[in-house]
Amino acid sequence: MQFKRIKRPISGVLLLDKPYGISSNGALQQAKRLYQAAKAGHTGNLDPIATGLLPICFGEATKFSQFLLDAGKTYQAVFKLGKTTTTGDSEGEVTSSKAVDLSLGQVEQALQQFIGPIFQVPPMHSALKFQGKALYTYARAGIEIERAARPVTIYSLTLDSFAGDELSVTVACSKGTYIRVLAEDLGRVLGCGAFMQALRRTRIGSFEIGQTVTLEQLDGLDLEARDARLLPPDCLLNGLPKIILDQESAYYFRQGQAIWMPKQVHDGVVVLYDEDKCLVGIGEIADDGKIAPKRLIVESTV
Repeated sequence: MQFKRIKRPISGVLLLDKPYGISSNGALQQAKRLYQAAKAGHTGNLDPIATGLLPICFGEATKFSQFLLDAGKTYQAVFKLGKTTTTGDSEGEVTSSKAVDLSLGQVEQALQQFIGPIFQVPPMHSALKFQGKALYTYARAGIEIERAARPVTIYSLTLDSFAGDELSVTVACSKGTYIRVLAEDLGRVLGCGAFMQALRRTRIGSFEIGQTVTLEQLDGLDLEARDARLLPPDCLLNGLPKIILDQESAYYFRQGQAIWMPKQVHDGVVVLYDEDKCLVGIGEIADDGKIAPKRLIVESTV
């Protein structure tokens, strides 16, 4: 007789270094199994060929994942010049080839054109939805869907190395930026074509790659040591103003009722704690001074 493993209602944030060759969801499921977690989700999808920082939210932390999805990101990427592929990366079939004869100055000048607000057309091989299905499902069926260009921002684009037909860059960008599309667009500007050969995410918001743990490392730990690697759910809310509620206000707020607090210098979304400095949730301050609940913590956290 087989016994089903009991799932734990743990809450927290795991900063995982996703390995090459598996999807973000595949990494999530492995981490969820190791933690025996009842509920989990990841923030910021990485393709199987990409590695690096993948925050995984367990339990109550999933309620605040949007704040990390909206955060800026930093990547280290390798672009292959002189070739284009069907997917814009090394997984696709080569669609064109051209000799590369470029100077360092030409490459640096071309990169400068992409710094700041730009528009990108999302790739067909992406998880964006059209009529309820991911674009990549249409692409695999040979169907091309018209996509509107979307605004994104490249905060910085640094050339790390350039030799022959290969260049390495560090990109700091806004949410929604496709590094594959950046490679293809750069290839068009240079006149030789290009695709993304490798990608590693090194930062999301205030989180850095040096804070991560691998699946292999987690597998070698006992459950208590794994739990010690979790950050509290409110680590996702570091940029928001914080308010301490008295006992009565915390009680009513936890019941889903708006509360009124005079002389607030904040506006918009705030993080609320009780007198014991336990996270209560997040709320939004209205013009009349009332704070309405938006997301509430309903169980204890790790």
